[in-house]
Amino acid sequence: MKRRLLLLVAALPMAVLGLVLAESQEAQIGGGSGSVQTRIPDVIILGRDSKVGKVTFNHVKHNGGDYGMEAGITIDCISCHHVAQPASEAAKYPPLRTAWPADRTTTLTADLFLKDPKQAGVAACRDCHARAGEVPKLMPEMPVVKQSGSTMLVKMTNQMAFHRACDVCHFEVRSKRQFTNAPSPTTCTSCHKREG
Repeated sequence: MKRRLLLLVAALPMAVLGLVLAESQEAQIGGGSGSVQTRIPDVIILGRDSKVGKVTFNHVKHNGGDYGMEAGITIDCISCHHVAQPASEAAKYPPLRTAWPADRTTTLTADLFLKDPKQAGVAACRDCHARAGEVPKLMPEMPVVKQSGSTMLVKMTNQMAFHRACDVCHFEVRSKRQFTNAPSPTTCTSCHKREG
């Protein structure tokens, strides 16, 4: 069930495709950024410069079982940190075909991170999915995926990667959990909040 989410990322068109939204920023969690945190961050602020407002991402609730497809079922780390698994595993879920580092042999879990954060090898999203016009830190160029059912290629900037992944998950959670408070994938202000 958790792996289906990864498949839906490629199959479900973004609800907000074509909208002008500001890029996301996330806390540096290690990897190519050179900084390694020794604990999983509780909250990550995304989209600090977004014209529609920043996003407060509750990492604890997303990976602690509160926000999964079923109550109490945790979301696998690799559902978001998809490069944190061996390339042979990532290749099973197109378009996710990249592993970091390329010779990776472990799959990221909370236990692996807590045991040895540096060896867990967590790359921040923007290490591979940079802002439009920027070069990613860990890749020679921005990842590109083919739009499902079309020949259109989509450059997976930081903004596109977040919106595709978050929208698909929120859509699926809302369809499976009747009384969920999951943000609406078609309403920007469900996640983006302006200060003041």
